[in-house]
Amino acid sequence: MTTVEAALVAVTAGTDAIGIVMNRTSPRAIDMRVARAILAAVDGGADTVLVVNDKPAKAAADLAADLGVDVLQLHGRYTADDFTAAQSRIARLWRATSLADDPELTVGAYGEEALLLDAARPGSGQRWDTAELATRPGGRWILAGGLTPDNVADAINAAHPWGVDVSSGVESAPGVKDHRAIHDFIAAARQGGAS
Repeated sequence: MTTVEAALVAVTAGTDAIGIVMNRTSPRAIDMRVARAILAAVDGGADTVLVVNDKPAKAAADLAADLGVDVLQLHGRYTADDFTAAQSRIARLWRATSLADDPELTVGAYGEEALLLDAARPGSGQRWDTAELATRPGGRWILAGGLTPDNVADAINAAHPWGVDVSSGVESAPGVKDHRAIHDFIAAARQGGAS
């Protein structure tokens, strides 16, 4: 989320979690002032997740603790040692990776509570074929990559993830959330999960 308004739309629509990105190169990156405003507005209405991929794990954990988010999502080539270092500052960690990185697919292998599997180019909106998952992770795994209101229900029914993640699939431009698409995505995801 890049605005308070979009975050509140997601909460009102029934999202379980909202993410804020604090990477140097992402079109979705926000600064501390915007992050604090979003977190204050959400105020317990959903889990809040700090997403990083270009900070040392300990620095990311310090930032997460300072902001008071519920979860730190370490996205990319972080190691088990990185997760151990981060856990000294924040208890709830999500590991985000791509099949392109040949990841360990055991949820909890690095001490994380959930594993997010993304497309080969995270944040690109590129969809990947869930048939590539020869062995699906068990437990809390999150499907991401190219999901939209039009395909999320089918993706859930095909892959059976614990959760789904969306960013570009509900945007009118990079970093600009479409409020109607947020509502439609959440409704479709809940429909897919009920099938």
